[in-house]
Amino acid sequence: MKEITVLVVDPVGLHARPATIAVNAASKCKSDVNISYKGRSVNMKSIMGVMSLGIPTQSEIVISCEGEDEDVAIASIEDVLRSYKVIA
Repeated sequence: MKEITVLVVDPVGLHARPATIAVNAASKCKSDVNISYKGRSVNMKSIMGVMSLGIPTQSEIVISCEGEDEDVAIASIEDVLRSYKVIA
């Protein structure tokens, strides 16, 4: 399993547009992808799951991948979220 801890810097947090970007990036991966915030973990491929966490800006989150493409998956998700300035 691979995981990264990152800071959400998008002004609206991980809601609506930024959540859609995150879910789209995770959905391209074969691995199981989860996002954790304040002790809760949800499937990052589920828009409702990601939005249910209510992650505000300046929050620390953990993204984890487990499966056959976990190395590539975690790197590509991180790259996409950084390029859209969702995380720092």
